[in-house]
Amino acid sequence: MLSINIYLKFALIAVGLIGGTALWIAFGIWYGIWFILMGIVLLLSYIFLGTVQSAAALMQHSDFDGSEKRLNLTLSPRLLYATNRAYYYMIKGSIALARKNVEEGEMWLRKAEEVEVPTDNEKAMLQLQLANIAASKNKWKQAEQHFRNAKKCKITEPSVKEQMKEFEKAFSNRGQMKHAQMGGKGGAIRPGGKRRRPKMR
Repeated sequence: MLSINIYLKFALIAVGLIGGTALWIAFGIWYGIWFILMGIVLLLSYIFLGTVQSAAALMQHSDFDGSEKRLNLTLSPRLLYATNRAYYYMIKGSIALARKNVEEGEMWLRKAEEVEVPTDNEKAMLQLQLANIAASKNKWKQAEQHFRNAKKCKITEPSVKEQMKEFEKAFSNRGQMKHAQMGGKGGAIRPGGKRRRPKMR
């Protein structure tokens, strides 16, 4: 997808709207209308698409500060198309988690979940992130539910498939530890009930 640098876009919007209006006034409608139309189209793309695409590109390079600054240039996430709004919240959540702000990260991811993430790969990734958060809080039933939601998705991304395997291993290891602990407790009780006291001589 073609992406225009956000600062260049701002400049083109200004040139289109202000310059086009000046040409319209000075020389007539046909001199300025095309500049004005270009400015309107760019302005609408900024309002409804935001800065999500460029923020995601910075996020891929682990530039969390740059990604957050770019997201903050979005006029309002509420005005974004549903897809871009979901990505906006997911990126915000991922940035918060990278900074160890678990509560804030979960809040943003919950917002993304409410919007409905567009593709199965992203849905699975979102559910895995929520599962990891729940597991970190020892809310294993909640984590298992998110993991089940992730398994329902048709995953094609190898990296997401690998994360699914890792999380499944974590569940398996936890189950084995729990079983071993229960076995240890059971082994502490000897057959025959309480031990008899030795006879007093």
